[in-house]
Amino acid sequence: MSEPIWKTWLHAARPRTLPAAVAPVLVGSGLAWKDGRFDARAAGLCLGFSLLIQIGTNFANDYYDFVKGADTAARVGPRRAVAAGLIAPGTMRVAMWLAFAASFLCGLGLIAWGGPWLVAIGVASILCGIAYTGGPWPLGYHGLGDVFVFGFFGLVAVGATYFVQAGRVSGDALLAAVPIGLLTTNILVVNNYRDVETDRAAGKRTLVVRFGRGFAQGQFGLSLIVALVVVPLWLALRDHQPWRLVPVGLLPVAWRHFRRLQTEAEPAAQIQLLGDTGKLLALYAALLTFGLIMR
Repeated sequence: MSEPIWKTWLHAARPRTLPAAVAPVLVGSGLAWKDGRFDARAAGLCLGFSLLIQIGTNFANDYYDFVKGADTAARVGPRRAVAAGLIAPGTMRVAMWLAFAASFLCGLGLIAWGGPWLVAIGVASILCGIAYTGGPWPLGYHGLGDVFVFGFFGLVAVGATYFVQAGRVSGDALLAAVPIGLLTTNILVVNNYRDVETDRAAGKRTLVVRFGRGFAQGQFGLSLIVALVVVPLWLALRDHQPWRLVPVGLLPVAWRHFRRLQTEAEPAAQIQLLGDTGKLLALYAALLTFGLIMR
C-alpha cells in the first residue's frame, strides 16, 4: 500500500533539518528578550520566513540533486521523493517556488520593523537556497555548502532576528550566531559524510569528498568544541553571568556524537546520527536561550 501523499510531502520537507530554521530565531529572540526588546510578532514572522526558506531549500535540493544525478538508486541516505518516483520533478519544482514565494511574503511583513533593506536579505536567502544545488555553479557541488550554511543559518539568521526586534546588531548577537552556524553546519557534515561515495561519483565535490573523512571528523569535532565550550565561556565572561554556561552540560552528548561519526559505518546508524545532530542543535539553542534570559 502506498503512503498518503501528505506523508510523502512531509518527508520531502525533511523534518530532521528544521531545527536549523528554528534555532537561530530562538537565540536571536532570546538576545532581544535579554535586552528588553523582544517582539513576539516580529519573532513569529522571522520563524515563518526561516522555516519556509529551509523547506524551499530542501525541495530545491530534492529536485536539483535528481536532475544532476547525485540522487540515484545507489544512494544510502533517506529516500528522496523525486528520485524515488513519488513526486514528479515538475511538481517538486513548483512546490519549491511556492515555498520560496511564501517565505518572501512572510519576510515582507518584517519591513515594518527592519526597513526595506530586509528585502535584499530575503532575496539573497532565496537565491542561495536555489544556488546550493541548482544553477550553473551550485555551491554544494563546489565545497561551499558549509560556508553558505554557517553564514545564512548562523550570522544572518541570528543577526537579522535580533535586528528586527532591537533595531541594531550587537556584538553578543554576532557571538551567539557562531555556535548556531557551526552546529547547523555539522548537520551538513554528517549528511555529506554519509553520501561521500555517491557524491564523488556524481561530481559533487563537498568538503569531505575534497579532503576526506578525517578532515570531516576534525571539522565536526572542532565545531562542537567552539560551540559548547568557547562561545558560552566567552559570553559568561563578557557580563559575568554563569547562566551563559548552561550549554556546556551537553558535552557528554557531543562526545558521543563525535565517536559515532568516527565508528559507525552503517547507513542506518549514520541516518540516526543525522537526526540526533539536529536534536543537539535544537537542545543547544534552547539551553543557550535559557542562559541568555536568566539573570
